[in-house]
Amino acid sequence: MSIYYEYLKKNDGEIKADLLELVKAESPSHRKEKVDACGNTLKEIFQNRLKGEWTLETFARETTGDHFLFTLKEPRPKPRVLFLSHFDTVWEVGVLPIVEDGNDIYGPGVFDMKAGLLSSIWAVRSLQQETEDLPFSPVYLFTADEEIGSTTSRSVIEEVAKTCSAVFVMEPPVAGSFALKTERKGVGRYTLGVTGVSSHAGNHHEDGVSAIRELAQQIIILEELTDYDNGTTVNVGVIKGGTSSNVVSASAVAEIDFRVTSYNEAEKLIEVLENLNPVNPSAEISISGELNRPPMKKSEASSRLYQKAQLVGKRLGFDVQEAKAGGGSDGNFTAALGIPTLDGLGIPGDGPHAIHEHIHFDRFSERCALVAELCLELSND
Repeated sequence: MSIYYEYLKKNDGEIKADLLELVKAESPSHRKEKVDACGNTLKEIFQNRLKGEWTLETFARETTGDHFLFTLKEPRPKPRVLFLSHFDTVWEVGVLPIVEDGNDIYGPGVFDMKAGLLSSIWAVRSLQQETEDLPFSPVYLFTADEEIGSTTSRSVIEEVAKTCSAVFVMEPPVAGSFALKTERKGVGRYTLGVTGVSSHAGNHHEDGVSAIRELAQQIIILEELTDYDNGTTVNVGVIKGGTSSNVVSASAVAEIDFRVTSYNEAEKLIEVLENLNPVNPSAEISISGELNRPPMKKSEASSRLYQKAQLVGKRLGFDVQEAKAGGGSDGNFTAALGIPTLDGLGIPGDGPHAIHEHIHFDRFSERCALVAELCLELSND
């Protein structure tokens, strides 16, 4: 193993303390005050662990947590490497306990993606401790709304990424295989609204137009757009409607998620979604939404980045694999800009968005060393 791995392994007690502090700072995406408090914890950890003078730029937001960017004040040589991470989670405060079980640590956001975020900090710390001078320029962008679509951070991500030579997305690797993610599906999010006519369910049922019935029929149409052979899925994940069991419903709403492997498939779905017609002509429907994240396609530049990771992995004594992922990440945005992007560089574990969310803490040092040495490998070009 490398000197960076050895350094990290010696300091796994401090790493674990940082991780537990970060996970305890719970940060559900819709709770701005909690996300910002977690951001403050993250800033303290960052400033305590990394040497040098850093410039902090904050991107204040009204409804989501603030995003922030760290860059070194002193100009550094190229390449300029962006460590891209989010610190919001899907978990409401208090829902998921923090548990240590042997080599595994369970907790809200520990796998997705606070451990990976932390490893980007410790990777550069190990380089600062073991090398005289960094041969690259580290850039850290921490965002606070990835789990709800990155609507307030996308422009920041794209502008920062355009200034960088490569993007390391510190999301977790594929569960089980620990593979890096070199391709991801695009993600679309739409809301379908139905307006009917209310009436008494007993006395005047025939006078009503059920928004819920119309929505149910539309859901069948939408779900049948799923095409596994083409990697396309359509999921109606949330439905709301009606006021009482004895009233024919006058309104209903569905939230729709679709995943695609190509822009062509996205365009086909969008064409269908935006031209839906009511099954019952007496009902009215409305549809709004967009392709939230473009598909992340593997480019030649990203392939070369992955090949470097493979070489580094061999030096460290383990195989680095790649895989396609159905979920989207902020790496979808940077890859679509043509910037070499490697995703899934975080810490192995399992259970993203699930009650068994956890990481294998005994794998932290080797994966963190992979990131550190990948930075050096990239600097040799």
